[in-house]
Amino acid sequence: MVDRIFSYDEAAALLPSVKRLTEEAVREVAAIQGSQPRDELSEEAMAAVARWGEALRSLGVVVKGLWLADFDNGSGYYCWRYPEEHLQYYHTYEDGFRGRMRIH
Repeated sequence: MVDRIFSYDEAAALLPSVKRLTEEAVREVAAIQGSQPRDELSEEAMAAVARWGEALRSLGVVVKGLWLADFDNGSGYYCWRYPEEHLQYYHTYEDGFRGRMRIH
């Protein structure tokens, strides 16, 4: 795991890689799950999610939940959730996802 502080521009520049990794993992999980209920991930699907999380953490991104990535900015997080197109939310360390505020 890499501790990293991002400026907005750095986080936005890394977002295409985060989106690509996430889209690949979403497709992999969907292929594994097939017709299984969405709220129950198989062991193989959980392993795919774990690989996705490790890939993001290796970039310095904080994984906060399924398809949810945070970029630490020193006072909180720029927050991205699949399938959002852009990095457009922020939240403090204390408020978490429920305290998301639109940046733009």
